[in-house]
Amino acid sequence: MKRIAIQGIEGSFHDIAAHQFFEDEEIQLICCSTFEQVFTTLNEDPTTIGMVAIENTIAGSLLHNYELLRESGMTIVGEHKLRIKHSFMCLPDDDWCDITEVHSHPVALMQCRDFLSRHEQLKVVEATDTAGAARMVMANQMHGHAAIGSVHVAELYGLKVLEEGIETNKHNFTRFLVFASPTRANLLRDIRTADKASIVFALPHEEGSLSQVLSVLSFYRLNLTKIQSLPIIGREWEYLFYVDVQFTDYTRYSQGVDAIRPLTSDLKILGEYKHGKEHI
Repeated sequence: MKRIAIQGIEGSFHDIAAHQFFEDEEIQLICCSTFEQVFTTLNEDPTTIGMVAIENTIAGSLLHNYELLRESGMTIVGEHKLRIKHSFMCLPDDDWCDITEVHSHPVALMQCRDFLSRHEQLKVVEATDTAGAARMVMANQMHGHAAIGSVHVAELYGLKVLEEGIETNKHNFTRFLVFASPTRANLLRDIRTADKASIVFALPHEEGSLSQVLSVLSFYRLNLTKIQSLPIIGREWEYLFYVDVQFTDYTRYSQGVDAIRPLTSDLKILGEYKHGKEHI
């Protein structure tokens, strides 16, 4: 059995993503209240596997998780792209005419802004996570209150779904990273099937420093799928660049990484893994 540390509780999108990624495997969830706690759990038990959201196609990147991953020394072993579908749910005895208040995570509320604008009579209340909001409504028998979350969480906590698919953008995906300690990572991945890598490096605050690196990556025919910059605390106007590249030839990819090393500093490979397909 694999032990998977996630942020959130049963019924959360992290829960759904973990079960989809480890499909047909027996897993035990370790539910953490914060992303920091996920990484602490792995440090305390190196046999545990972590899974955290890293970016959403609407809300953008979770910048703090990039920092947590780099500082942790963990190795990425995979990714999962989950289609985010939101539903409007309430207690079984309630109906539309009873609902005056809705609870959910701020990002989920933002993703359902068109739906909420059509129901201006509802008081919108932010919660720590979608599944937690649903569990709270049921546990406290909060008549007149609704929650926004997945259909799975409604089934899990016995809530009635009043409307499905209330997200504004139907192309709403969240990308999750799966990671483990370096020793554990070697047992979880087959490097021969890797076709994607996540790299982080620093660049001097000089004209053309980034373009030089990108030119080298292009020369080695590495497909740049993501670039994210974060300031380096204490080093004004210097940045860390988090880069994802896809490749078809591992040897050529390795040569490309070696070629940019002299142009960068503090270069670190966060993980080499098989790219994840969108899971509808």
